[in-house]
Parts: sequence; structure tokens; C-alpha cells
Amino acid sequence: MAFTASRSGTQPSSRRHPLVATAMVLPLAALLVVVFGGWEAVVTQASSVGVMLGR
Repeated sequence: MAFTASRSGTQPSSRRHPLVATAMVLPLAALLVVVFGGWEAVVTQASSVGVMLGR
């Protein structure tokens, strides 16, 4: 029979602030955009959403 550790105390009791999570994700997202050349796709999608919203 496998030993299962108790999960109490292994995770923080509070959630991460959204700005902290954003600051953690943005550098990776920027790197992926540069590596895979997705900037044109982002601009195209943003333009399409802008047209759809009437801007």
C-alpha cells in the first residue's frame, strides 16, 4: 500500500494577487511571441476585435 502524504500545510492559504500572476506570465508570453513569430497573429486578432467592437 502506497504512503500518501497529508496535503495540509503544503499549499499557501491565500491566493496569488492577479498583478503578481500577470507579472510572472508576461515575460514567458513575450518570449513565446518572439520565438514563434506570433506578433502578426496578435495584431490581426486585436484588429479584428477592434472592428467587431466598432472602433
